Amino acid sequence: MTAEALVDLLQLFESAGIEVWLDGGWAVDAVLGVQTRPHKDLDVILRVADLPKFREILADRGFEIRNGGTESNFVLADRFGLEVDVHAVVFDSAGNGIYRMANGSDWVFPAAGFDGRGVIQSVRVRCLSPEVQVLCHAHGYEPAEKDLRDMELLQARFAVELPPHLQRNKS
Repeated sequence: MTAEALVDLLQLFESAGIEVWLDGGWAVDAVLGVQTRPHKDLDVILRVADLPKFREILADRGFEIRNGGTESNFVLADRFGLEVDVHAVVFDSAGNGIYRMANGSDWVFPAAGFDGRGVIQSVRVRCLSPEVQVLCHAHGYEPAEKDLRDMELLQARFAVELPPHLQRNKS
């Protein structure tokens, strides 16, 4: 997923009135204001209510849903290798994003996390805040080397606290 492709998709969503927040590697790069590594896909968070329009827009661009996933988390891919990993939420009265996981339990994205802002190719974008990006990486899966590096970059720039399993061995 190139920066150009990402910006193109974000502008497409915006023109359709769909708010999306970047998550994952592109969210890290957005808050840092610079692309730090290549990205395989684009991770986005959006409202469950926007899913039908979102899917239609991407279907018109040749994206198809990959096998697997759930109603609130799935991957769309096109024939050129672009992938969009979708995490759909319902906002509660406090502004928290409630995400239904595959196991049926809910993950809560704290409301303050949606205040994140960043820049990709001089375009201002919504993304998860650095603190919530760390929170998301701290639960649910074993971080890869790229995730550890991303978290270190957030720690260095924003002084966010990293749990021990998100720190590389410093010895």
